[in-house]
Amino acid sequence: MRLGVLDIGSNTVHLLLVDAYPGARPAAFASHKRPLALVSFLDDAGAINEQGQRELVDFVQEASRFAKRHRAADLLAFCTSAIREAANGQAVLDRVVEQTGVTLTELTGEQEAGMTYHAVRRWFGWGAETILDLDIGGGSFEMAIGTDDFPAAARSVPLGAGRLTRERLPGDPPGTRDLKTLRAYVRETLSEPVAELAAFGTPTLVAGTSKTFRSLARITGAAPSAEGPYVKRVLRYADLKLWTHRLAAMTAGQRAELPGVSEVRAPQLLAGAVVAEAAMAAFGIKSLRICPWALREGLILRRFDHLMFDGPLPLGSSVGVGQVELGQRPGVPAVDVNE
Repeated sequence: MRLGVLDIGSNTVHLLLVDAYPGARPAAFASHKRPLALVSFLDDAGAINEQGQRELVDFVQEASRFAKRHRAADLLAFCTSAIREAANGQAVLDRVVEQTGVTLTELTGEQEAGMTYHAVRRWFGWGAETILDLDIGGGSFEMAIGTDDFPAAARSVPLGAGRLTRERLPGDPPGTRDLKTLRAYVRETLSEPVAELAAFGTPTLVAGTSKTFRSLARITGAAPSAEGPYVKRVLRYADLKLWTHRLAAMTAGQRAELPGVSEVRAPQLLAGAVVAEAAMAAFGIKSLRICPWALREGLILRRFDHLMFDGPLPLGSSVGVGQVELGQRPGVPAVDVNE
């Protein structure tokens, strides 16, 4: 079946269509996205203003038409901290349903952390044993640790790269005092959740998910995205610490010229680096692996697990199921269609 996953994030709104069957890895068919930082539309009361709501409704309508045109049989639509923490978040969700017919499921921070960990576990497999996953979003920072398919503990804190840039790094480049204050705030915010997760033992594998971690790994020497998702990519603490100091001296425009850094995300890369550095130091991490799967893939995998175990498909008929029926070869790269 073809499944659509609509992700309303803090920096972008993204529809991903995947072809998959129960038990299979998601095979991307098409991608449709738009940069839309909903947090930039917040008013003084912390509510998403009229323009931001219109932009959101417009994209959801556009995404819904795109999914139907490409014969998606199911649509998972979710939102994270950008709407979750807005003063009028529920009113915005109600408006989206009324004007588009699409219900956006509001995920909690812990649900984000748990489903992202789930994707990481599936990517690295049981051989990874205890996994610690770190995910830096635009509005929040998620951490999860465990040995099973879902984490034993998961936490979310308000240390998103976009949020910290807006609230605590006003300069371009930022001032020394602002940066010092930010570092202290990040360390203080991390102290309690890090202690909670550390109580579950030393991880065998530490993973970093999200565009921020991928960009940080790229500027410190990891392979470019053009080499595909299966290339091993590592972010080392020593390299990150050096590059955090370099990023602090750069303007957003200069950061955008670095490999793997987009113009949209360049302004918040420094804040993301500060969070990554502080988290790795707090957990005593010398290096982490970059995982190409994250929240979207976790939700997709969970959805197909339900089809496998709750649907009419007999478990004894699982060898080669779906490939002939779909007529789709798993692993076909996505078509990036932005109209």
